[in-house]
Amino acid sequence: MSLTISSRSSQIVQSEIRNMSIECDRVGGINLSQGICDLELPLPVRLGAQEAMIEGINHYTRYDGLLELRQAIAEKTIKYNHIQTDPEKNITVSGGSTGAFYCACLALLNPGDEVIIFEPYYGYHINTLIAANVNPVYVPLEPPDWSFSIQDLEKIITPRTKGIMVNTPANPCGKVFSQDELEQIADFAVRHQLFVFTDEIYEYFVYDGRKHISPGSIQSIADQTITISGYSKTFSITGWRIGYAVCHEKWAQMIGYVNDLFYVCAPAPLQLGVARGINELPAEFYEALCEQYYVKRNKLCQILTDIGITPFVPQGAYYVLADVSRLPGKTSKDKAMYLLQKTGVATVPGEAFYSHHRGQNLVRFCFAKDNAIIDEACQRLKGLT
Repeated sequence: MSLTISSRSSQIVQSEIRNMSIECDRVGGINLSQGICDLELPLPVRLGAQEAMIEGINHYTRYDGLLELRQAIAEKTIKYNHIQTDPEKNITVSGGSTGAFYCACLALLNPGDEVIIFEPYYGYHINTLIAANVNPVYVPLEPPDWSFSIQDLEKIITPRTKGIMVNTPANPCGKVFSQDELEQIADFAVRHQLFVFTDEIYEYFVYDGRKHISPGSIQSIADQTITISGYSKTFSITGWRIGYAVCHEKWAQMIGYVNDLFYVCAPAPLQLGVARGINELPAEFYEALCEQYYVKRNKLCQILTDIGITPFVPQGAYYVLADVSRLPGKTSKDKAMYLLQKTGVATVPGEAFYSHHRGQNLVRFCFAKDNAIIDEACQRLKGLT
């Protein structure tokens, strides 16, 4: 009998986002594929981590995170997300928001359970579910405003359906779910007794007068919502892997135990750096951050419009899905590679965000880049006309 990889891992493939980053490096291009923020690290965050290292905060923390960070997250969650939170009962700090989601899946779901995913989706949500032996089932968001219907949700409910994932603001389409839409999802989740998992990592990136609304702030589903977020994007620390889950204590304890089993703890000094950032950065920091990305969004969307690649202007986050049907190629990978070869700008093929070979005429651009890089990318894209 020969040795093989596990049946679980046979379903997992490398992210197309990482694949396109490799292709971009190969040609020395500009990487607008991967969501790597290259803005400056906020000073309190950097100094907080440095001081923690010097002061000897370099060992295991409690399984659910340093008290200072849990207290900072709790205060922020109460004020910004309008979710009542106790730092001793409701918070688990984990290895990024993806780690928090994985721990929540292992703690709350059984093999063979189903979780509803809106598509276009973020691929790591799918692979995390698969790694936990949980089956994703899909409901479409329809452009240009990425709307959904309750009828589509009702159609796919089965006795195995145990959860729904709400990513707001959403990667890759930039949808910001409205109060009315979240109320509809809440009613649906209550009727069918579903966990509501959220991914709110882009919660500070909302445009055109919109507001971020956390599903966990809706009273009817407060006890069944697992609010997941982190500071990778907000503080430009994607490599630090500091995320968290906030939920009712009856779920939080087991999520914390799973986190201890798989991750032990998030990096101790980096936890303190994030805590200092939350505690010390004023509201103006988040407002200025959002304004910066608003300008970048508009600049990129205008160039795409000028060259005949129609952008679906995002309501939030820092990605643009765009219609590249005019470019040669049968698949979105073909079109993304053509764009890279002609302009040196790397994107992500739309099929990376859809099941059943959809998204073939879409690519995703990331605008979480320094202004000089955005300007250079825009200049190169002009060469496509």
